[in-house]
Amino acid sequence: MSRIRSRRTQGRVSWCSSRATRSSASPTIRVPGANRGVSIPRALSKLGVCSRSEGERLVEAGRVRIDGVTVRDTARRVRPETNLIEVDGVKVARAARVYLALNKPRGLVTTRDDPRGRATIYECLTDDSLPFVTPVGRLDKASEGLLLLTNDSRWASRLLDPVSHVDKTYHVQVRGPELETIIARVAKGIADPESGEHLSIKQISLLRTGSRNTAWFDVVIDEGKNRHLRRVFSAMNVEVLRLVRVAIGPLVLGSLAKGAWRFLTDEEVRALVK
Repeated sequence: MSRIRSRRTQGRVSWCSSRATRSSASPTIRVPGANRGVSIPRALSKLGVCSRSEGERLVEAGRVRIDGVTVRDTARRVRPETNLIEVDGVKVARAARVYLALNKPRGLVTTRDDPRGRATIYECLTDDSLPFVTPVGRLDKASEGLLLLTNDSRWASRLLDPVSHVDKTYHVQVRGPELETIIARVAKGIADPESGEHLSIKQISLLRTGSRNTAWFDVVIDEGKNRHLRRVFSAMNVEVLRLVRVAIGPLVLGSLAKGAWRFLTDEEVRALVK
């Protein structure tokens, strides 16, 4: 389990197969629930070793030792601050916090392991110096654009907390009838015809119109309901052709190429949770 090298090159862009550097001034990770302990798979995830499901497999395979004793019980609780955790005989080092922005290409699923064998976003994160990071929210397979990843669960939780109401901005290409009435139709929100759930849109404006009843809209939402925008347009019998997330709060996708990622700057990390 290697530690990340401490070099500062904030904001550097990396393609899927390349390396990038990060800040050396990363604060110490504190695992939530450390006083009463956490399960071994959760500890491995928080320490940047692997996902929880991968951690469960490591424990069940007898590859994890706690204070020199092999443990196969995935429910066993540990305190990462005081217990010695080893995987394959190697002491698990506490990973420094990292924060990434990825331009997710269309066709990748936002998960670590897909049961159906589909390509995942982790194919873009092949730098072996990176600790294990998890997505902050999701983009479905057909969607693309700005996706954040981190190993800082508290920071991620603040961004995902519904109370935070962090704006997420999308450019959406649609096709359907009465496109000129869309802005007025979503002004008070849309009721999902299947679930009855109310789906609101904070702001919407027309970017441009195209041929064959198509148009691009700039849409801002401050909620994170499952397939939110696709359900809104579907309720109006409007087909979504492309859905690109171009900003999260003050952080914009900018010129980051598809499949490329970069480290966030310290200022960006702070601004996102203000």
